[in-house]
Amino acid sequence: MKRAERPLLWPLVPVYRLGLALREFELRSGLKPVRRLRWPVISIGNLSTGGSGKTPLTITLARAIAARGVYVDLLSRGYGRCGKAAARVDSNATVAEFGDEPLVIAREAGVPVYVAAERYEAGLMAEGASLQDSQSASQRVGVHLLDDGFQHRQLARDVDILLLSRADLHDHLLPAGNLREALHAAERADVIAIPADETDVEAEIRSRGWRAEVWRVRRRMDVPQVDGPVFAFCGIARPGQFFDGLEAAGARVAARVAFPDHHNYSARDLERLASQAQAAGATALLTTEKDRVRLGANAASLPIKTVTLRIEVEDEAVIVDWLLRCAAVQG
Repeated sequence: MKRAERPLLWPLVPVYRLGLALREFELRSGLKPVRRLRWPVISIGNLSTGGSGKTPLTITLARAIAARGVYVDLLSRGYGRCGKAAARVDSNATVAEFGDEPLVIAREAGVPVYVAAERYEAGLMAEGASLQDSQSASQRVGVHLLDDGFQHRQLARDVDILLLSRADLHDHLLPAGNLREALHAAERADVIAIPADETDVEAEIRSRGWRAEVWRVRRRMDVPQVDGPVFAFCGIARPGQFFDGLEAAGARVAARVAFPDHHNYSARDLERLASQAQAAGATALLTTEKDRVRLGANAASLPIKTVTLRIEVEDEAVIVDWLLRCAAVQG
């Protein structure tokens, strides 16, 4: 097992573990009730703090399910937004209103996205709205996709999809490491999605006795063509993945800057980025989709290009058939 990323925080790990145990007790005892929506729920989540590809996998599944003629929407907490009340995401709105991930999904997936502090409330709004929609009202049932839902257990789900990598198998609990839950929490998963190139991960899963279905997924970065060197920046959980992916794609990265995850960019940040890019001799700035929506209109004057992360699922047609059967939905 690798060393903890923040070894000085080891003394706080037992406190965090106690908090997990208390939450488990509340769920099992009914102190925190688990509520069920009328439509089936498919949850996509992970054990670690960001960087696993949840959002692009959610987009891939939303498109694939919708392509079968099944009404599908997306439920999200809307991390970082100002309000807490349930709302449907307007893809032309701001991050402050809905959060960065819901905006990216609304723009890329082409399905309705609803946000609420309690995702059950978002689901109720979605189901109510479908009754007003003449196109979806004729359909017997729809499907909710629950973004970043593995730990959101107060909403019942029909299928639990967990993204898991080799790094997760050798990580530690917060705050010394990056795991939100201990590894044995993977026993709750119906599906464990692993990187296709990490062939040893499935063997590890089976050796631990986890009985989930195993999917193999591939990350693909769509990097815009740029003549000359580029200046790369991002504010995501694992910036190294972004920078390494750019170089693997052949981009000439002259300089790179990493901000904290979900960073809200100020006008001063943009001025500094422009100055640093010019000093590095870069002809363009490259960033992620989530960062681009957080930049807003203030960045319109800068030569910023967006890098898109895609998740491809092996045997996608077979997997979608299986998902719809599990959710008892006819495509």
